[in-house]
Amino acid sequence: MSKGLREQGLTIAFVVLLIAALVGQALTGVAFYNEQAGDSGLPLMSLLQYVTSSQFAVDVAENWQSEYLQFLLYILLTVWLVQKGSPESKPLDQAGRESDEKQKVGSHAQEDSPAWAKVRGWRLQLFSRSLGLTMGAIFLLSWLAQFIAGRSAYNADQIKDLKAPLGWGEYLAAPDFWNRTFQNWQSEFLAVASMVVLSIYLRERGSPESKPVGQPHTSTGVEG
Repeated sequence: MSKGLREQGLTIAFVVLLIAALVGQALTGVAFYNEQAGDSGLPLMSLLQYVTSSQFAVDVAENWQSEYLQFLLYILLTVWLVQKGSPESKPLDQAGRESDEKQKVGSHAQEDSPAWAKVRGWRLQLFSRSLGLTMGAIFLLSWLAQFIAGRSAYNADQIKDLKAPLGWGEYLAAPDFWNRTFQNWQSEFLAVASMVVLSIYLRERGSPESKPVGQPHTSTGVEG
């Protein structure tokens, strides 16, 4: 394995898994749609038609928005909240934004620190919050995509059933939009809570998401 592939292995692996999952979702989705369409006497879709349809778009977007919400909340809440014994938490006495010295900014920056970490003013403030801001922006954009595609898919079903389509405001208040939203949010919150709590008592040797195997259960903010 080349040095570049080895050093980027984690990202490459998840990109490959993402593509494989999207392909699988597209293939099974169009098969399921055509199965239902055939039973109802409706026109069938090609794979290209399906992956450019609102049905496919809303399914992808509703999962993406919930994932980015999970990361956004995790990034922000772990600044201030701690969990005794969890490697997913900071040490109990380090809640908050932390000092400039600990964060290596301004006069405490290192020679190889990012340029905006070495300056003061709006650039440092923006860079200091850039991860949360970016995750928040992606979450909002993907939630907007879910809303737009979801309304289109919902109205397509309404028209097939000879019912009136919903306007933007009506769909915003519709159970379909919020059911799609909450069913994804609850699963993300469960997953994070499980990771925080289970990592107190369980180990995965060699993983930075786990404490060292022999580390006491009460150790907090210690990663293997």
